[in-house]
Amino acid sequence: MRATIRRSCAIGACVLTVSGCATTTGPMSKADPFEPWNRSMFEVHQAIDGTFIRPVAKAYNEYMPAPIRDTIHNFFSNIDDLFSAITELASGRMDAAGHDLGRVIINTLAGIGGLIDVASSGGIPKGGWDYGLMFGAWGIPQGPYLFVPLWGPTTVRDGTGSIARAFTGPISFVSDVPTRNILYGMAVGDARAQAEPTYDLIDKAAIDKYTFIRRSYLQRRNYVLFDGKVPPEKEDEE
Repeated sequence: MRATIRRSCAIGACVLTVSGCATTTGPMSKADPFEPWNRSMFEVHQAIDGTFIRPVAKAYNEYMPAPIRDTIHNFFSNIDDLFSAITELASGRMDAAGHDLGRVIINTLAGIGGLIDVASSGGIPKGGWDYGLMFGAWGIPQGPYLFVPLWGPTTVRDGTGSIARAFTGPISFVSDVPTRNILYGMAVGDARAQAEPTYDLIDKAAIDKYTFIRRSYLQRRNYVLFDGKVPPEKEDEE
């Protein structure tokens, strides 16, 4: 397992190094040099998600009792808070790391292993940091925008961060394969169900869904990375 993690991180680092020469956080056209391919992958995603996954997500949100949905979401959110604290600490964001670490401690001890979100009730903010943002804080370029079927929008930097997160998350160390796969499935299912309101918004508001998703994703990631103080594009400064 450790050899696999090291190998994946090495591959990811090489990809990031190469992609840094291809594009940066410039205009959308520069951030998406593979747009024709990405649009094709988006159509594949739309077909699969609309036919199989979205009906399940809608049924889950409609028929699964809210307390059970909340409990499942809180469990995985608590794990996310732990990684948020770690990556914020590595990014030099000490205050935010302290908040997320406090959330993990409180929710784990007082929230029955993270099943209840006690910290949010106490007003402790949630950082939402991850490996991709940590790489960005280190100055690693985002690389080309990518749309991956059944995954969604990402960049080379964020995608590499997601791979690192998958290999270092606690679920990956569960030895029993069926249990591990069930936990993975629950995590993915929870994330997709949480995203369903966003899909409804896109259906109503977007003329070109692909462009809408790309712009929203890239702008949101930059907004979070720079704490809402996104530096102007070089062309804008000129």
